[in-house]
Amino acid sequence: MARTSLSGFPEWLPEGRIIEMHVLDELRRVFELHGFAGIETRAVETLEQLEAKGETSKEIYVLDRLQALKAAASGARAPKDKGMGLHFDLTVPFARYVVENANELDFPFKRYQIQKVWRGERPQDGRFREFTQADIDVVGNGELPFHFEVDLPLVMAEALNNLPIPPVRVLVNNRKVVQGVCESLGVTDVEAALRGLDKIDKIGAEGVAAELAQSGIDGDQAAVLLQMAQIRTSDSAEIRDRLADLGVSGELLEEGLRELTELLDTANKRMPGAVVADLKIARGLDYYTGSVYESEIEGHEDLGSICSGGRYDSLAKDGKRTYPGVGLSIGVSRLVSRMISAPMVTASRKVPTAVVVAVITEDQRERSEAIAAALRARGISTDVAPSAAKFGKQIKFADKRGIPFVWFPGDEGAADTVKDIRSGEQVEADPATWTIPAADAVPSIEKVTD
Repeated sequence: MARTSLSGFPEWLPEGRIIEMHVLDELRRVFELHGFAGIETRAVETLEQLEAKGETSKEIYVLDRLQALKAAASGARAPKDKGMGLHFDLTVPFARYVVENANELDFPFKRYQIQKVWRGERPQDGRFREFTQADIDVVGNGELPFHFEVDLPLVMAEALNNLPIPPVRVLVNNRKVVQGVCESLGVTDVEAALRGLDKIDKIGAEGVAAELAQSGIDGDQAAVLLQMAQIRTSDSAEIRDRLADLGVSGELLEEGLRELTELLDTANKRMPGAVVADLKIARGLDYYTGSVYESEIEGHEDLGSICSGGRYDSLAKDGKRTYPGVGLSIGVSRLVSRMISAPMVTASRKVPTAVVVAVITEDQRERSEAIAAALRARGISTDVAPSAAKFGKQIKFADKRGIPFVWFPGDEGAADTVKDIRSGEQVEADPATWTIPAADAVPSIEKVTD
């Protein structure tokens, strides 16, 4: 069968997958350290549910049966299924999950979720049609204290800055600030302003101004919004001063400023330098109501945000109760793609295997298999050479994969030996007692330095 490449559907080579698994394991470790419980939701949601959640609805992959498509093509009548699509993020399915399981969940409910999602967008650097996301959210029943809007970006900053990549900054804003500025300026189509400002990094200030004009936002109003979007600082007093210089004020703006400056001041005490206010952040999805977040990797700002999210007050509701929440999502595939291509990191080997047991002759293969079984029983990842070739070829088999040790069964009456093929050191060893150096037990990920 001819090899066909589908754009936008990443498939890593084995060493790339090792890097991805390291990222996932580290994220999971930090999330669980902070009390988040893991869940998984189904890959499909109803189109009604998916289409109700902002501009991303136009990127939904619709799910249908081949039988129905063939029937439609032939003009025959096909059974009508309820419209379904693949989820384009993990927040929408999580909202449904909360509503359906509210009686069994303990609130505030802290969850993490690592799954594939699908979006029908144009593939480009760091953007895929199928990709892995890692989300954390905290959801309350009826109310959710503001301090969670401070806690979550710090959890994400910790998780990302524990990875072997350049420093990551979490950028924050508050939707109430942007809405309050719009209110003060007399801008009535606030959603249009939010969507426009959210594209400033993609289309620039002139492009945003043109888009705002199409939504009925005049030049003077757009000029103030764009000046607001230039405010970026970790100094909460500077934010207040610069907004005051723009001549904007109002109750909603003051509420948003109070929340934003509290977030910034608290974050700077707990993790100095990890969080920066950036007032151009608006987040285009329409369910955010308070703090909003994006992020950037130092030296890789061209990649755009690898982690984003915000506060939502009415995404999850069942008619009787509302479940406000706050969450952030890491584009894992986006991050891993850059980690591999830059490269930011390298894997110490291509496979998990730490030891290859050599085979003296095919008649003695079972002896090698028994040694491998003894090592595996002690938790040492072990493979057996595929053939009884010359030892030089068996060593080359290990070296090509980055496997550090080759085990040689001893001749009758002689002790086994194990060789570190990196240093050439070879010592006698017993599979029941030999201890592998901790650094070699699993593949390691090393940061690439200039």
